[in-house]
Amino acid sequence: MQDAREGGISYDWQFGIAYNAALKLCAILLYAEGYKAERTLQHYRTIQALALILGKARNPDVQYLDACRAKRNIVEYDQIGVVGKADADELIAFTEELRQIVLKWLKEHHPELLE
Repeated sequence: MQDAREGGISYDWQFGIAYNAALKLCAILLYAEGYKAERTLQHYRTIQALALILGKARNPDVQYLDACRAKRNIVEYDQIGVVGKADADELIAFTEELRQIVLKWLKEHHPELLE
């Protein structure tokens, strides 16, 4: 996240780094509960698990991350310059907030994983 925050790289890359960090946070939740997403549609399934584990109140977060997943796929495979500064900044802030939420959840539900 430090590379994404500090800049010096394109907004596409900042967005990609923040997206990967958010995806890893979702994967941490899955792994903590004893699951791993199937390889088919792995990113989609990992993101969908967010609301299943943290609760339905996180459905807007799932929708947001799924939209980011689609944008990241365009940037990664089809076209450059798709992401603007506002998009990158928004995802970076979202991911930093999600990190705090995941750490709090781990502390409450799986404190042994934080040691």
